[in-house]
Amino acid sequence: MKKLLSLILALCMVLGMTAIASAEEALPTFDQIVLGENTDLTAKIHFAYHRTDIPEKLNGYVEEFRKTYPNIEIEYELITDYAENALLRVGNTDWTIMGIPTVQKDELSKYFVPLGSLETLDKLYNFMSTQSYEGTCYGIPSTGNANGVLYNKRIFAEAGVTELPKTPDEFIAALKAVKEKTDAIPLYTNYAAGWTMGAWDAYIGVAATGKTEYMNQILPHAKDPFADQGNGTGPYAVYKILYDAAAEGLIEEDYTTTDWEGCKPMLNNGEIATMVLGSWAFTQMRDAEGGQHPEDVGYMAFPVSIDGKQYAPAGGDYNFGINVQATREEKLASMYYLKWLTHESGFAYSEGGVPIDKNGEYPDLYAAFDGIEMLSDADALPGEETLMSELNSESELNFNNGGNTKVQEIVEHGFKKDKSFEDIMADWNAAWTEAQESLNVEVK
Repeated sequence: MKKLLSLILALCMVLGMTAIASAEEALPTFDQIVLGENTDLTAKIHFAYHRTDIPEKLNGYVEEFRKTYPNIEIEYELITDYAENALLRVGNTDWTIMGIPTVQKDELSKYFVPLGSLETLDKLYNFMSTQSYEGTCYGIPSTGNANGVLYNKRIFAEAGVTELPKTPDEFIAALKAVKEKTDAIPLYTNYAAGWTMGAWDAYIGVAATGKTEYMNQILPHAKDPFADQGNGTGPYAVYKILYDAAAEGLIEEDYTTTDWEGCKPMLNNGEIATMVLGSWAFTQMRDAEGGQHPEDVGYMAFPVSIDGKQYAPAGGDYNFGINVQATREEKLASMYYLKWLTHESGFAYSEGGVPIDKNGEYPDLYAAFDGIEMLSDADALPGEETLMSELNSESELNFNNGGNTKVQEIVEHGFKKDKSFEDIMADWNAAWTEAQESLNVEVK
């Protein structure tokens, strides 16, 4: 009997210790983090990030944060070829926080710490569903982006463009006026950088259709989604702008020699009239080294209208995720820093972004978006969370997922006039149909 009691007592002690250890290991959710608490927390954070253009600003944030949390050391690793590099390293332990690369949603829990329920966090922050799976969030957006077109206000005025173009035809007409009346490059493609060409994919959903469901619910099941709608809307109309600009000599004289860093002061100084990029690029153009006219940098909605109304797609930039393999102290310290970046740093505002905090302030660059509805892509249908990714991979078109080559080919064929735009879109439709058939996707 004594032996039995001893065994029971020992078992209770083991279970009790396990319960205590579990309680000690439990992390608060992101909404439970209160800035100003746990100021004696000690940890080192290695932050892998893509913003190579603002190292001093990022270090300034660290210095400011450490006034409250002096024992949390933060080292930024800024990476140029970030998307590929991060994807290769996502399973490693050589980072604590990173901008989440394009991993499958059902693999998020394999690499990243859960931050809380989507139901709770979605009420507090914008764009939380992007890096969530089955109701759990694994990332907090760094900032939000609206997607439109950078333009030089002075060049538009000199070209006689007094109203911002709202349709593809109006936009091409504006580019022609720029070519005829100024010395500026009407549309700078940024072809040579490669990754910049992927920006065009961002407009085929909300901007081209006015439907939040298009990208993740309608497109996967659509029959020939890249066919001409006949009314200047839909994915066809988006890419046709780029093809026509290349075919009509409204881009660089030699698109193969574009320069990403060099183009920033060029737009600022009026050597470039327009560039198709997300709002994240606005501050880079406005504040470009060598730029003499920051006041001339403007941002407008993408030139497609649906029944006379324009829509602007908005979504989160890279989401910050915390390494699931980090120590508890590192995870907790990372949560405090990410909470501070979201609430106290002003990062989203200073970068010209849509605020992450639902109570945040919009910067002045969105003045031209008055009356234009900002919408975010709706989530995939239940059970189809990975379908778009699978179709992207199977078709090799990779929309919003590094499919830059296909957009570069539009420039090439338009410039050389060796393949019609209709033939390009027919090829895309064929690839999409084949992928749908391979994955047994119902076509509606």
